[in-house]
Amino acid sequence: MKMSEMPRFDCAPGIRLQAHEKLTEVHLRNFERRMERLEEVIVRLEKRLWITVYGVVAIILAEGVQGILAVTP
Repeated sequence: MKMSEMPRFDCAPGIRLQAHEKLTEVHLRNFERRMERLEEVIVRLEKRLWITVYGVVAIILAEGVQGILAVTP
């Protein structure tokens, strides 16, 4: 039997390395998914923050306009 025809047997360290690589790949995919969800949450939070800021500015401006209208006859 030639060397190329002989059955190939994986050694234990090789199998462990493959398992570790697969596990690392799964961990990285999960990490990427969590990061994407976190980015979505941050974008939504940023939108809410800007809406709040615009609301506060609108209230301050409305009070200022009311004050000016109250002073002028």
